[in-house]
Amino acid sequence: MSRNWTAIRTVIAKDLRAVRRSKSITIPMISVPAVLLIVLPIGMGIFATSAPTEQMESALSSPIVREIVKPILELPSRERLVVLILGYMLSPLLLVIPLMVSAVLAADSFAGEKERRTLEGLLLLPIDDRDLFIAKVLGAFLPAVAITWICAVFYALICNAIAWPTLGRPFLPFTQWTITMLWVAPAVALLALGLLVIVSSKAKTTQEANQLGGAVILPLVFVAAAQSSGLMLAPVIGVLIAGAFVWALALGLITFNSRRFTRDRLASRA
Repeated sequence: MSRNWTAIRTVIAKDLRAVRRSKSITIPMISVPAVLLIVLPIGMGIFATSAPTEQMESALSSPIVREIVKPILELPSRERLVVLILGYMLSPLLLVIPLMVSAVLAADSFAGEKERRTLEGLLLLPIDDRDLFIAKVLGAFLPAVAITWICAVFYALICNAIAWPTLGRPFLPFTQWTITMLWVAPAVALLALGLLVIVSSKAKTTQEANQLGGAVILPLVFVAAAQSSGLMLAPVIGVLIAGAFVWALALGLITFNSRRFTRDRLASRA
């Protein structure tokens, strides 16, 4: 069945206008990236550039640790701590951004319509149920990915500026970092949406959707923060495979939810 892309674009544009007008949505989407992009890099960058190199050598003395961080050990000793912290330990936290933005937008996707009393008009639109679901998902997915990529660019610029006095060159982006941002981060955003769009359709208010969504998304945040550093040190093929796994899981959830989504179910929970 062909999709009505004109109607889908209309719903997406309407959702984006609602997002721009809502402070409860825009403030979290600005404050969290600001901490990740400015406060943490500057604080950790100052520590990394001022820490004695002896501490770094001691921390890397274990044979197991040396094998894991082999790409870092190939650098001059004074550069290792800066690259390790800003490039391999802190930058994976950027994957929290697509999770956070997706969670905020998904919470507003249907629950916001109910709270603003615009749901009836939405249900009367001449658009197929599947197209309506796709529009709602894309209305959250596209901003989440765009914000993540913009934040990644700013993060790279800030970290390169902080590390320049020590390195004398830019060190971001490198291959694994680039693949993580371009390939894995969009999959993470879609996975969050696959979990949260249906939560939003069941909730009656945005606050309720945020509360229910928080219980779902927090485990993903902890997993992303704990595991994503390994992506930066993994072989390129490993990063691609990890991303493919997340994409498969996310697309499976989206497909499953789209088949369960109907106007009647949505209206019955209004």
